[in-house]
Amino acid sequence: MPRVLLIECSPNEDASPGGQLAREMAERIHANAQITVRNLVREPLLPLCGDYARAVTGRAHREDPALALSEQLIGEVESAHYLVISTPMHNYMVPAALKLWLDYVVRIQRSFTMVDGNKEGLLEDRPTFVVVSSGGNYLGAKASQADFLSPYLRHILGVIGLHHVEFVHLQGLAQGPEVVAETLQQARARLANNPYFAAAPFPGVPA
Repeated sequence: MPRVLLIECSPNEDASPGGQLAREMAERIHANAQITVRNLVREPLLPLCGDYARAVTGRAHREDPALALSEQLIGEVESAHYLVISTPMHNYMVPAALKLWLDYVVRIQRSFTMVDGNKEGLLEDRPTFVVVSSGGNYLGAKASQADFLSPYLRHILGVIGLHHVEFVHLQGLAQGPEVVAETLQQARARLANNPYFAAAPFPGVPA
């Protein structure tokens, strides 16, 4: 049975257009997929501390609770055949909740190692889909702000071995509900042509 890991990190939770689309995507990867949801807002992660840093570098006892949580989060990624991330853009970048998740998952000698001075991923590659929601525009002719989120996520996921990364951009959502609805339908129409989401038609998109 295919397994999907869905990472959610919007403060708007169920009201997030990106979160809604990401859930639709996860459900359409396979009709019988097992979906694991890691909601970083409803279940916030423990802040990293000095004990964790010392445990990771082998300078302290390795039974630190944060290290155990890191192992659990990495295990969730490892056990998934597909990864779907729903994230807002906060100040041109990933939100704090997602950054903390990445800090737990990107761990030396566990999810990446050093080879000739370069970081090399230790996780097996898998299809990874990132839905980015933004109130403003950061791509195309209407772009009015920078996008540091997309290149950062592509790079940091590549560090741990995830290179098959596809982005879905939902822009201009602060312009009102009509723009939100139109943007969602345009994204659904594009995704309907993606063979990874062939298990069922998207809402409002002809089969």
